[in-house]
Amino acid sequence: MPRTTGGLVPVLHVLTDTRGGRDPLPDVRAVVSSGPCAIQVRAKDLSDRDHLALTAAVVAVARPAGCLVLVDDRVDVAIAADADGVHLGASDLPVDLVRTITPPGFVIGATARDAAAARAAEAAGASYLGVGPAYATRTKPGLPDPIGPDGVAAVAAATDLPVIAVGGVRVAHVPALRAAGAYGVAVVTAVSEAAHPPVAAAALAAALGSPPTPPAAPSAPRSESGATTIRR
Repeated sequence: MPRTTGGLVPVLHVLTDTRGGRDPLPDVRAVVSSGPCAIQVRAKDLSDRDHLALTAAVVAVARPAGCLVLVDDRVDVAIAADADGVHLGASDLPVDLVRTITPPGFVIGATARDAAAARAAEAAGASYLGVGPAYATRTKPGLPDPIGPDGVAAVAAATDLPVIAVGGVRVAHVPALRAAGAYGVAVVTAVSEAAHPPVAAAALAAALGSPPTPPAAPSAPRSESGATTIRR
């Protein structure tokens, strides 16, 4: 069964970068060595079997380090690989449906780019929200214009769920995003294209520091450390 990081939403989420046949596992090893985090397996260019094999390999690396493993879009791959959860985009399966077909403790992230989508995802049973693109990004084509810290703030003000800002995020952006109400950030190239991925991961972890303390939600009780627990 999936095992999470003590029920806490990590503040650092790192997505795998498989573009151009890149092997993301060295980056995953670098990131999990920097402390608690979530690894989101995004592998749109892989076959189903290769996607499953990659996810299983990420679980084998990340779980012993106490890190969460999520799968982008693919609920079937997440379940088959014994990952901890899934991140669902706006055109993926509905959050409330996925909640009914997944095991207890399964983490469900949902994309939200405005306040209405945030409220809907929270009502449907999402565990956290991925909000963006915060800044311009090259890793995912077809995205709308960046919403910036102001857009992140509008979403964060509408929900009690942890907000993870994503899209073109660099370590220098962390203070502005935190000030806007982001609980944490999700990155791709800030690690995968860094000259030294372990150093980049450590810098992100240091910039994020301890989890902030967002408003309490009845469905997301607070731990003694003040971090938000994942809705299950």
